[in-house]
Amino acid sequence: MLLAAMQRMRIKELLAAETPPGEVRVQGWVRTRRDSKTFSFLEVNDGSSLASLQVIYDASIEGYAANLPHLHTGSSVDVSGVVVRSQGKGQNWELQVRSLAVLGAAPETYPLQKKRHTREFLREIAHLRPRTNLFGAVFRVRSRLSFAIHRFFQERGFVHVHTPIITASDCEGAGEMFRVTTLEGQAFTAPEAETRDFFGKRTFLTVSGQLEGETFACAFSNIYTFGPTFRAENSNTARHAAEFWMIEPEMAFCDLTGDMEVAESLIQFLIRDALDHCTEDLAFCNEFVDQGLLERLRLIAGRPFSRISYTDAVEILLRSGKTFEYPVVWGQHLQTEHERYLSEEHCRGPVTIYDYPASIKPFYMRQNEDGKTVAAMDLLVPGIGEIIGGSQREERLDRLSQAMHSQGLREEDYWWYTDLRRYGTVPHAGFGLGFERLVMMVTGVENIRDVIPFPRTPRNAEF
Repeated sequence: MLLAAMQRMRIKELLAAETPPGEVRVQGWVRTRRDSKTFSFLEVNDGSSLASLQVIYDASIEGYAANLPHLHTGSSVDVSGVVVRSQGKGQNWELQVRSLAVLGAAPETYPLQKKRHTREFLREIAHLRPRTNLFGAVFRVRSRLSFAIHRFFQERGFVHVHTPIITASDCEGAGEMFRVTTLEGQAFTAPEAETRDFFGKRTFLTVSGQLEGETFACAFSNIYTFGPTFRAENSNTARHAAEFWMIEPEMAFCDLTGDMEVAESLIQFLIRDALDHCTEDLAFCNEFVDQGLLERLRLIAGRPFSRISYTDAVEILLRSGKTFEYPVVWGQHLQTEHERYLSEEHCRGPVTIYDYPASIKPFYMRQNEDGKTVAAMDLLVPGIGEIIGGSQREERLDRLSQAMHSQGLREEDYWWYTDLRRYGTVPHAGFGLGFERLVMMVTGVENIRDVIPFPRTPRNAEF
């Protein structure tokens, strides 16, 4: 009766209390245990914070002798007792046990012992790695960033739209899409197989919700999407995954300048929110992941973005005197090393590059009057390089049709998209923010596999 009546507290709230909470009940997992002759010290964590609660388990408590063999690292417990001021360093309060129940024992072979584990090893046990300090911090930050993204757009009157995961449209035109089919064996390659497939046509996992998002922007003015996207790119770099999440706002009656302003404001808002609400976790990342992290985040959040045209950026790179692994050539993509030089060494802060060559950009970007470039932009930040890519969309039907034909796309496959240019077309713009790259930037973690709960990469779809 006493246990049921007592308040269950999250450890984060308990540790932050200014006065002793009195009698409490906590539930969590044992991180460590140290024994003396008359009592045991338990470090208990429930995932609400980086810090654990020190629990003093006296040998005189009923059940002590029976429970002790089961209180290994990883075991789950339900503890009630009295919170008192701690005599040790590092915490204000500790819990003196009145009763303790072992909910689930973990054997001594529990993989997460008190030692440093490599991230490669932890990827092999992704179902357990959230219990470590690093991944606890990373995924709490990820959760907060997700909330802050919705807050940013909702407070500014954007409508949240759920765009489809299954699509027949290749937004980027690169063809790196996962096929969705119910056909098997010879039926998959038989004549007219597409018409006998589940949807009656070739369908894929989406690489972007942008095109569908534009349809809603032409009704609600400002919308945003936030969902999973997929790319069948056989890449094993630290920056690529087959499944990742994207934030894609679309804004009607908006040009490239407005697009850049929203994108820059979003990045700075998200960093400030994380600095305000993830203090403990970011301090941990700053100490153990990237010792320049907090300084860099404050720099990005506090300094206006520089803006440089692509053409000027190429000239800056050519004049830099730097030897790059990839040559700098107008009309080719800027590589990560080029982007990082521009943000980290030339601008010494965040920078937006705009007006890219049309030949390296998708069909939907608005063509500039010079006949060579499109109204596209990329946001570059120190430590990462590109974090956002966007553009003003081509609202002129004749120009859009021309771009589609030049890139080998059939206009009839995008009839609904071209309809937006036939019926009340307006200037509009948008961008895409890769959520995992955002988490990488905010935590300093350099591999995308370590900011996704269950990463999907070539030859890896475990869990």
